[in-house]
Amino acid sequence: MATDTDALIGFPEQAGGKGLKTGALGLLSSVVVGMASTAPAYSLAASLGFVVATANGDDIVGVKAPAIMLLAFVPMFLIAVAYQELNKAEPDCGTTFTWAARAFGPRVGWMGGWGIIAADVIVMANLAAIAGSYSYRLVGADGLADSTFWSMVAGVVWIVIMTYICYVGIEVSAYLQYFLLSVELIVLVAFSAYALVKVYAGDAPEGSAKPSLGWLVPTDLSLSALSTATLIAVFIYWGWDTAVAINEETANPETTPGRAAIISTLLLLATYAIVSIATVAFAGVGTEGIGLGNEDNSDDVFNALGSTVFGNSGFGKLMVLLLIISVLTSASASTQTTILPTARTALSMGAYRAIPSRFARIHPRHLTPTDATVWMGLVSIAFYVGMTFLSENILADSIAAVGLMIAFYYGLTGFACAWYYRKSLSESTRTLVMRGILPLLGGIMLLGAFVSASIQYADPEYGYTKVLGIGGVFVLGIGTLLLGVVLMAVYNGIAPAFFRGETLAAMPAGDLVLAPTEPSVEYAGLPDSGLPSIVIAPDLSNLPPGEDVVDLETGVELTPAEAEGLVHEHEVEFGLEHPGLEHPGPEHPEGEEPTQRA
Repeated sequence: MATDTDALIGFPEQAGGKGLKTGALGLLSSVVVGMASTAPAYSLAASLGFVVATANGDDIVGVKAPAIMLLAFVPMFLIAVAYQELNKAEPDCGTTFTWAARAFGPRVGWMGGWGIIAADVIVMANLAAIAGSYSYRLVGADGLADSTFWSMVAGVVWIVIMTYICYVGIEVSAYLQYFLLSVELIVLVAFSAYALVKVYAGDAPEGSAKPSLGWLVPTDLSLSALSTATLIAVFIYWGWDTAVAINEETANPETTPGRAAIISTLLLLATYAIVSIATVAFAGVGTEGIGLGNEDNSDDVFNALGSTVFGNSGFGKLMVLLLIISVLTSASASTQTTILPTARTALSMGAYRAIPSRFARIHPRHLTPTDATVWMGLVSIAFYVGMTFLSENILADSIAAVGLMIAFYYGLTGFACAWYYRKSLSESTRTLVMRGILPLLGGIMLLGAFVSASIQYADPEYGYTKVLGIGGVFVLGIGTLLLGVVLMAVYNGIAPAFFRGETLAAMPAGDLVLAPTEPSVEYAGLPDSGLPSIVIAPDLSNLPPGEDVVDLETGVELTPAEAEGLVHEHEVEFGLEHPGLEHPGPEHPEGEEPTQRA
């Protein structure tokens, strides 16, 4: 890997610790990427109907769907707090993989990384299918849109295009997301406004109802309905963590990504609450016609409601077209932003030699993961094409199984945060709440959803497939996690260094970063980009001569001598000898000695 060794220390366009382009994104860019990753229009179109139609005893969740949106937000917000706090300690693009390995050891961390990669590869198939189908609908080719084969062809083209965009640079990806997300949000606001105006004007179809505050309270719902519907809604929120996965390419990587994650979840809450209330109010929850309880509408509620909401006037047809475009851009944007975190997780795993180090290779000019990005695209295409030809029912059940993997690695992150900071929780009320109670509560909630949903998914009547009398969704979800265990065991035998803790060991909370310096030359970047913080190794081996460091825990600037004393205090407190953490960067081929890094 080529790096710009002549770049000014702190200069935002220089290659970072793993060779990524540091300082390329700021808070606004990170929020945009985080929101776009959830694909708001697509997620609502594909999931809201299923939330409404979730069985609740002899009834369905129905008008309580907005309450489920609020309920699903709670664990998402709690886990976003965990991401923020862990990212302060170590802004590593491996996120859950790195943090869980720090907290619980390499094997747990490896499984966290596997959860991210597996979930993203599986969901890419559904995103590509939607993008492919809507590409045809956009030009009026409904016959091709309804064809599984031709939708697959167009979907594969979308994966190739988005893989290339991710390959050529993070700024190109972010600029594209500005446009795509803007289209989505404008159309969703217009859809909600039109629907609510018609409801209150009495022009909505039969079955509509005026919104009630009771819709926001999850009462009269069984435990089974709550857990199942909430896990579906968690899928709607899933993706905001991309804002943290690009942390090593972000200005102020120890603070900006965490803030972006929390802001993204709050904005998503507002978006989903408004749109779900408007949609339920306009369409109702009946099982016939445009009712959201009608299973024929569950796959795509916006396609079922678009023309009814906007009407058949010239302007109405234009808005319906824009609604189609919004779902298309949403799915295509999420295709791109699904590649981003997966490639960076693989990059981090490759850098620490948890998987072959070739996945840590960085493009010398674009400063993006090369092998990791390309392989993400290729594996996604292979899975999508294979599942399409094998069985559409298996593909449908695999999408439902993604919820288990999301709950697994999000919940793991919550537990990792509480455990990582366990010895410092008594320092202040803020530390106890933000680094202990809230992340732990989020982990417990997602663990409960994981167990409850697994029990329901094991029912052979759930989903479209079954294996040996067990529900196919359970087999696919749990089976994918068990496949990760097998692959981990195999690679442990091939390259045991990571699993022995030689490349990624436990480390005390708190990092040292280079004291801020100002660039002496102008640079180009996104409007909200800025200077990054460069992590300094505990042994100060990468500290430039004459420079000082800043303790992230206290914000105090320290001289090298003072920093050495602080490191020694941490070693004594945590009962560690000098960790000497090895960070085998991608510039070191297999078999060569890595350099030291925090």
